[in-house]
Amino acid sequence: MQGKVLIVTGALGALGKIVAEAAQSRGARVAGIDHAPSQISARPESIEIGGVDLSDAAQAQTAVEAAARHFGKLDALINIAGGFAFETVGDGDIKTWQRMHALNVLTALNASRAALPHLATSSTGRIVNIGAMGALQAGSGMGPYAASKAGVHRLTEALASEWKGKVTVNAVLPSIIDTRANRADMPTADFSKWVTPQELAEVILFLASDAASGVTGALIPVSGRV
Repeated sequence: MQGKVLIVTGALGALGKIVAEAAQSRGARVAGIDHAPSQISARPESIEIGGVDLSDAAQAQTAVEAAARHFGKLDALINIAGGFAFETVGDGDIKTWQRMHALNVLTALNASRAALPHLATSSTGRIVNIGAMGALQAGSGMGPYAASKAGVHRLTEALASEWKGKVTVNAVLPSIIDTRANRADMPTADFSKWVTPQELAEVILFLASDAASGVTGALIPVSGRV
């Protein structure tokens, strides 16, 4: 990570914070982009850009360009921004499917399209997406979310093929991430089996590193002990 410039989307979320902090602790400079409103806060080693709707292509472009302009280059994009909804197909609403597509697919697509020209000029351009184990086989109530994350998987594979030799594109597939929100939603679950944000961050930063130069188009399960 030493000397690398990373964009982390969803940077104010439980996983985004851990990834950004871990990258910075290893010498990376980080641009954090998030939907939560905040003023642009810029320092030599970091920039925080809030109030960005990455499902809107123009806003994604503006935010990525601000990050690239601040640092003068980009080496990696970590697409963490996203969302979850539990809803059965028969009792649900089409708006949930549209919202999941916007939050999970469009955010990754728009950020990637904006960042790729910059990443291609880096000798170690990387994109790491967040897929889901639950998208490999959707269970009851997982339809909208699983369909959107399956879209992230296919986006990952398509970009990896199209940019082979220029930028590596991979995805990590967590099971249930051990966050405060997930514990509150599932209070009787065995939290010890879930993957921790720190464990997931290690795999994400490996894929963003020089050591992962031979890995592209991979969907890597990081399922903890589930």
